[in-house]
Amino acid sequence: MCRSIKTLRPPVLPTEATEDDIRAAALQYVRKVSGFRAPAAHNREVFDRAVDEVADATRRLLDDLEVRGATTRPAQG
Repeated sequence: MCRSIKTLRPPVLPTEATEDDIRAAALQYVRKVSGFRAPAAHNREVFDRAVDEVADATRRLLDDLEVRGATTRPAQG
């Protein structure tokens, strides 16, 4: 149904996760959980909102994680 979601935190990902990386992971998660690769028109708004919310949560998680032995990332505004 969908590809695996990759780890987005250092040191697994050699560079900082991009917005595209975060959005792709959120989309894959929502696809997996909902069971839909592409939602029907009547579910599009709910599907897109879920992707946005998962992406926001992922961004906050990555910003707040403390990874021992890794260099710290600057806070994003």
